[in-house]
Amino acid sequence: MNRDLTDYRKSYDKKALEEKEVPKSPFQLFSDWFKEVEKEGGVEETNAMTLTTFGLDGFPKARIVLLKQFDNDGFVFFTNYESEKGKAISYNNKVCISFFWPNLERQVIIKGEVNKLSEEKSTAYFQSRPRGSQLGAWASNQSNIVDSREVLEEKLSYLEKKFDNKEIPKPDFWGGFCVTPIEFEFWQGRPNRLHDRIRYSTAIDDEWKIDRLAP
Repeated sequence: MNRDLTDYRKSYDKKALEEKEVPKSPFQLFSDWFKEVEKEGGVEETNAMTLTTFGLDGFPKARIVLLKQFDNDGFVFFTNYESEKGKAISYNNKVCISFFWPNLERQVIIKGEVNKLSEEKSTAYFQSRPRGSQLGAWASNQSNIVDSREVLEEKLSYLEKKFDNKEIPKPDFWGGFCVTPIEFEFWQGRPNRLHDRIRYSTAIDDEWKIDRLAP
């Protein structure tokens, strides 16, 4: 199969990103952009981010996960610690997360190191989840081979009966991770492919180094 996509063309002209307008903190710029993207509309899950890890096989792998919290400490998501990405993080905790927001022609790419959240924070979030999502965490041996869809549904049915009228505890193998950034890149589409790229490098004495990159 061969499909020629060279005629795909788009002009980027919605916004600009100038050094004189960016805040000193990349966390502040991320928060501002996140709010703008939400307000603009057209992106169903503004918090969807691509998480890239290095696997035990040495290959990078990217997948979409949902950002559940961000502040000056980092970016939080939750998963099964025994999943492929959980094992990859245990093997190498240097990761990349990225956001693509086409409604405002923007990308954000963040490099950082990721570590587990405390049990208390993971439990608090687990207890806030819908009951079906709590059961799903127990039902799935994430990333393991499963014989059929029916096997999953049968396990879910068993768990529904087991925890009927009972509080569902957080599994020991499930919880949160926090990505602590060392570098941010903010990408804003511009006309003629002369896109704006502003990079924040690791803070020294609480001051981030800000550079413009060629598109």
